Order: sequence, then C-alpha cells, then structure tokens
Amino acid sequence: MGHPVERESGAAAGSELPPGQRLQRGWPVTHYGPVPKFRPERWDFRVFGATADGDKHCWNHEEFTALPYATVVADLHCVTKFSMLGAEWGGVPAATIVDLAPPAPDVTHVMVWAEYGFSSNLRLADFLSDRALFATHKDGELLTAEHGFPVRLMVPHLYAWKGPKWVRGIEYMTADRRGFWEERGYHNVGDPWKEQRYSYQEEPGEGPEL
Repeated sequence: MGHPVERESGAAAGSELPPGQRLQRGWPVTHYGPVPKFRPERWDFRVFGATADGDKHCWNHEEFTALPYATVVADLHCVTKFSMLGAEWGGVPAATIVDLAPPAPDVTHVMVWAEYGFSSNLRLADFLSDRALFATHKDGELLTAEHGFPVRLMVPHLYAWKGPKWVRGIEYMTADRRGFWEERGYHNVGDPWKEQRYSYQEEPGEGPEL
C-alpha cells in the first residue's frame, strides 16, 4: 500500500539538528488537554471556508482511510527542544486533500482544526509542501490515541505544534489569523531551522496584519 518512501536529507544523511534541539530516543507524549475518544461512526474530516466551489467537502472515516496513501521518512522537531529523527510516516498527503477540495484563488492560509476546537494556522505554501501529510501511521503501525489517532498532521519542516493531533478538518482562509498556540505567544510561522519559537521573534510580514 502506498507510494515509494521519500527520504528527508536531514535524517538520512545524519545532518545536524536544528538550533537548540536535542536528539530524542523514543517518542514522548506531549499535548494540551485530554485524549479524545475515537467514535468512528461520528468521525468526519471536513474542508470548508474559501473553497473554489463555495461548498463544504466531507469524508467519513471509511472514506478518508480509502484516500491515496503515501509514506515519507521525516524528522519531528518539538518546540520543547527534542527532535526525533528518521521516522516513517504514512497517510494522506495534504496535497491530495487540496486536489479533491481546491481552495479559491485568493486563499493564502489554512487553519487546521482538531478535537476540542484546537487550531493551528499555516501558510498555504507550507501546507502544500510535498512532505506535508495527514498521518495515520508511524513506522508501519497505526498511531496510538496518545499520539494523535486517527489522524495527525505532519509538516516536517516546521515545529511539531504546527501539525496538530486528532485533526478533524481544514479551513481555507483569504487572510491569516492565529491558531491556539499562536494566540498564546508562539511564533506564527514556526521554522525550527530559524528557531522561530515565540511571537516576540516575529519579523514584519510573519504575523497576521493588525
């Protein structure tokens, strides 16, 4: 099942960690709030907001898991300063969702929505990265509930908080606005190689217009 694995140069070549990060053996559980209970009969994945056709798009769990599956080998960089290198992630590419439910031409950002109203904003260009993936598996095994089952977003070139656990959908936006952690002082972009951890580090143009 799936496509050939793509390998990230950092993990495969053993390059240096991003600034301020330490190598993590194993995968710590980090999240805010309780672990939601998965109810497959109630679960769906929605795309809404500024869609090209003006409609909402929705997949139930069976339909979502039947979407094209791909794998990517990529690192996970947590803003709490640990990095996990070279894991294989499997799931539905973000670009596949965009192909099936295109955004309007003036969309610049997406808001990723997860359980309990949690959210994270991304530039559309970051979301469309060929490495961005709605992950359902890690190293060939289904994600555990604590690590985001049934779906978490992986955007390997950004800090891990930009890819929420327990994702339920995406909203296309024609202007940027901050998500949950971004409203609480975290950087609006979150590039680990630039060590973009906190909002006070933002340069002009990196945050929403006031």
